[in-house]
Order: sequence, then C-alpha cells, then structure tokens
Amino acid sequence: MYHNPVLLNKSVDYLVTNPDGIYVDCTFGGGGHSREILSRLSEKGRLYSFDQDTDAIANSLDDPRFTLINQNFRFLENSMMAYGITEVDGVLADLGVSSHQFDAAERGFSIRSNAPLDMRMNVKQGLSAKKIINEYEEEQLADLFYYYGELRDARKLAREIVHHRKQKYIKTTDDLKAIFSYIPQFKQNKFFAQVFQAIRIEVNEELEALKELLVQAHRILKPNGRMVMISYHSLEDRLVKRYLKNGMFEGEPARDIYGNFKKSFELLQSKAIIPDSTEIEENSRARSAKMRVGIKI
Repeated sequence: MYHNPVLLNKSVDYLVTNPDGIYVDCTFGGGGHSREILSRLSEKGRLYSFDQDTDAIANSLDDPRFTLINQNFRFLENSMMAYGITEVDGVLADLGVSSHQFDAAERGFSIRSNAPLDMRMNVKQGLSAKKIINEYEEEQLADLFYYYGELRDARKLAREIVHHRKQKYIKTTDDLKAIFSYIPQFKQNKFFAQVFQAIRIEVNEELEALKELLVQAHRILKPNGRMVMISYHSLEDRLVKRYLKNGMFEGEPARDIYGNFKKSFELLQSKAIIPDSTEIEENSRARSAKMRVGIKI
C-alpha cells in the first residue's frame, strides 16, 4: 500500500458537511482520504487535491469531480484561483511523510535503510539533506537541530558533523549515522528520528509551508467551512493549535476592554482527536497522530 491514511473516517466525517460542496485534500499521497471524500460527495460536489511528490501523481483518480494538482500546498490560494475557485467548504491536510516516502529507501527519509542523503518531497527542488549536512555553517546546523529536532546537544551535534565532513564528504544516511556511533544503542532510534526530522523539516520548509497553508485556507474557507489538520509531532501541532485558537502563531491577539478577542475559528473539540487503540495496532504510524478541527466563524 502506498499510504495507509490515518483517522480516515473520523477526518472525513468532520470535513464533509455539504455533499454538493467544494473540498480540498492538501496531501493526496495514495489517495485514501480523497477517495473517502469523493464517496461522500454528490454529482455536484468537487474535490481538488494537492501533492508536490511526483510519485503520488501515478495514484490519480479517474473521476470527473476530481482534480489533482502537482504543487506544494503552500500555493493553495493561487492554485485554486487558477481553477476559478475563490471559496471552498472544507480543507484537509494529513501532514508529514507518507508511508511510501518512508518505505522508498532511495528517498533517504528512513533511519532504517542506507540511502543517499536526500529527503526531498519534491525531487525537482535544489536543496537536499546532502547539501545541508555538507554546506550549512555550524551555527545553522545547531539551530535546525535545536528548533526542528528539539535536541538539547544541538551545538555538539553540529560540531561533530563539521569535524567529520572536513575529512570525508557525507553522502549517505549511514555516513551521517556513523558520526554519532557513540549514542547508546537503546537511545539510537529516538535520537536519529529527531535528527532526521530536523533535516527533513529544513529541506522541505515544512513549518513555513504549514503556516502559509493555514492562513490561505482560512481566507478561502466559506463561513462555517471546516479545516481538518492531522499532525505527527509537537512542532506541527503547536502551530495548528495556536492558529485555530487565536489566528496567530506567536504571542497573543489584541483584546477589547472586556478581555475578549475576535476569533477566526470555533474549535470542534478543545483537545486533539487521536486514533483509538485498534487503529494504532493496525497502523503503527498512527500512534503519534493528532487531529484538530476548526470551523470558520
């Protein structure tokens, strides 16, 4: 299977409120969420799906109500305008890396396989993991490990990489992992997951793209339209939670003399919605998923 969609029925239950409406799936992947959305739409309904990964294009669906756009979702608003769409009823995004991207060893996303240092979701872009590891300044590396990997020893890790790359160009995931062979074996899985996450976020500008998506999705949603976001780590979830709560990514919104501020969304639930134990047992990649749903005011 190209990708096993997480929270499939719950996410589409919350998303589709008008069978005749226009919906956007920002992360097409294997088409799991898109198929389910289409199953809820009438003949009048329309679905536009995005994916920047050319591998995903082969999964396109043969349905007159469906359009697949080979673009990063950060171009949501302009892409929809190109199709004459200025308002939609709902926007869904299942963030992060697809099962296919993890399983395709040559893409370099997985810590389990030796592969070229790549990690590009869009293989046509210039910046890759190899370029970051071999060309970023030590301070840049330290910052991305600290902020995107949430690693306390970020400066030490950056120094180690800079030291080793002076002796040997770092080409593969195993080359990178070998630098940190001193990490105790029982800590390696979590450690390398954080290291790879930090690099991947930088390569694909994931947090910047997510911010742009959230702002643009709010603009094109109709009143009472729904935004459904599924995230897999705290950095993503924090941005989604803050934006749905007060329309900002940092700080607090201005309040009136009564302490109230103008909301952009009403949260469907105050706490994140998570997969149940059955889904986690069937799909281990669901274990870190958190879904938040906002209704545009």
